[in-house]
Amino acid sequence: MAQTSMVINSDYGDWSWSSDAGERARLLQSPIVDGVPKGEEEESGATNGATTSTLGAVFIVVNACLGAGLLNFPAAFSTAGGVAAGVSLQIGMLVFIISGLVILAYCSQASNERTYQEVVWAVCGKLTGVLCEVTIAVYTFGTCIAFLIIIGDQQDKIIAVLVKESEEAVNTPWYTDRKFTISLTAFLFILPLSIPREIGFQKYASSLSVLGTWYVTAIIVIKYIWPDKEMSPGDIPTRPTSWMAVFNAMPTICFGFQCHVSSVPVFNSMRQPKVQTWGGVVTAAMVIALCVYMGTGICGFLTFGVSVNPDVLLSYPSNDVLVAIARVFIIISVLTSYPILHFCGRAVLEGLWLRYKGQMVEEDVARERRRRVLQTVTWFLLTLLLALFIPDIGKVISIIGGLAACFIFVFPGTGTPTITLHAGHY
Repeated sequence: MAQTSMVINSDYGDWSWSSDAGERARLLQSPIVDGVPKGEEEESGATNGATTSTLGAVFIVVNACLGAGLLNFPAAFSTAGGVAAGVSLQIGMLVFIISGLVILAYCSQASNERTYQEVVWAVCGKLTGVLCEVTIAVYTFGTCIAFLIIIGDQQDKIIAVLVKESEEAVNTPWYTDRKFTISLTAFLFILPLSIPREIGFQKYASSLSVLGTWYVTAIIVIKYIWPDKEMSPGDIPTRPTSWMAVFNAMPTICFGFQCHVSSVPVFNSMRQPKVQTWGGVVTAAMVIALCVYMGTGICGFLTFGVSVNPDVLLSYPSNDVLVAIARVFIIISVLTSYPILHFCGRAVLEGLWLRYKGQMVEEDVARERRRRVLQTVTWFLLTLLLALFIPDIGKVISIIGGLAACFIFVFPGTGTPTITLHAGHY
């Protein structure tokens, strides 16, 4: 394996590759992973400075996989054409998802790189590496838009109960307007959390996010078993209208299972980062995620049928207390997840900019704060404006789900022939 890593394409000279690679690797590591930067590891002579256990790695991968994307799975089952089609599609895609995660681990070990984009740089070359980083930036940007839309969706239901208005009311107070509530929440919470250079708070927020995800799934299952009297399902198809309808559900599934970008640093954080062990880790994690998504998708779809909303929580009555708690959990999860996604996107853009300018991080510290604030404010305002004028979460998910498919299928698939060829050379 040591010899294999020597022949991986790592010529970045044309882009003035500098020592900012290690800094970006630290910035883009999974929020829960506390690994040792590669440069420090080599200086200390340690073989692996991280201490994540196998069980801990399973939990981290599940945490990275599960999120607000589960709200869209009942609608994905409806799009696919029923329970049988939805379940078959998920299980079929899971084979490729797990294979991609194992391929990434193998490429990471062979290239001695610790982040997703740096593995792509090393294995696939400059052009594909830049394309990967741009895709990560666009994906995180789109996901931030989706998060803001989710906040608005859940707030609308909560406010409707607080002001004791019917959902059919036309004249509503100005302070209940969706655009105002999203903007107020974003400026009060999201922007201040996004500006700092470090986001250590996410270690604590991630646990709350996982708890909220499981709670939402439990509520959807409970509401299916003991439905409210005012909830009546629409038509429940048992077969897809066409094969194209089945594939239309793929973006949602890709968005839900996408944890590939954070998987590489998780793999390198393990006490014994072996590909075989990692295969067991990701298989266990994906099976757990599959159970959660299937429970949400099947029960949510069977509860509402084809009338299910792209955000399943919007299909439930506003005055349901248990569902209202689920909405609060989702809002808190999204409020803490937006800065994390923005942080990753900002780090990628920062790396691209510094590499283009041929500057090292140490030489550009004086301008870092001003550039960081400008990048953050610009990112924040653009995502907020788009979220205010694109209220349909389904349209956003279809786009970023397509980008998630690139991380699952395209980049790992591109790297496989290259890494195999170099390994065979030796």
